[in-house]
Amino acid sequence: MTDLDQNLVPEDFPDEDSETGSWITIFADICLLLLVFFVLLFSMSSLNEGKFQQSIVSVSRALGSKDVEHKGLKVGTPNQGALLDQAAQMERVLEAQKQVFSDVRTYFTQKGMEGIIGASLDAGKITLRLPGEVLFASGKVQLTEEGKKVLRDLEDFFIRHSDQQINIQGYTDDVPPSSQSRFRDNWEISSLRAINVLRFFLDMGIKPERLTATGFADMRPLVPNTSPENRARNRRVEIVLEKMIGEG
Repeated sequence: MTDLDQNLVPEDFPDEDSETGSWITIFADICLLLLVFFVLLFSMSSLNEGKFQQSIVSVSRALGSKDVEHKGLKVGTPNQGALLDQAAQMERVLEAQKQVFSDVRTYFTQKGMEGIIGASLDAGKITLRLPGEVLFASGKVQLTEEGKKVLRDLEDFFIRHSDQQINIQGYTDDVPPSSQSRFRDNWEISSLRAINVLRFFLDMGIKPERLTATGFADMRPLVPNTSPENRARNRRVEIVLEKMIGEG
């Protein structure tokens, strides 16, 4: 053996198998971290708080943290607080309208109006239903004296509940005006009737910002227009009360 051969030791030649094994281990670690990263992204995109927290716990444990469960991780949608506030506000409005509806029924009993004006409550909206023949003569849009008296009886209630928006809606049956009528169609009749009720409320002192008027002609019948009795029911004025947000 020459001197050159004797000076060569195993450490002077790197172990090729050892270097290959180290590279594979590093590559496997990178793949595992990428997999954890994509799982984390998936859990966040699904907006599932439970899955997201479980992913955070798993990653933290892999990194050596032992107390991640006690850190109080909380995840929520950005608008979660606003949505909860809106839901709470809506619940308060519904409860308030239930009380107003109870006051309506008591008021009608005291005034002897139960057989004249109907009342219903649906999704926070209170509907007062007045028959057309009580307020108007056939084919007319001007309030009768009887109609004015009925509307005047509502004044105290409207003043007492000043937080209520007053939406006046006029309806007719499906019979069009006669050729001798000065009205073009039922849209005009229903609109003018609603407007005249609104003007009467203005004269009573109701604030204009609380009032709206709409004519629906025969588009929303209560019952099919198949008989004189049904048509009489469909000719009506409805006063829809809605609580104004921020009032009361």
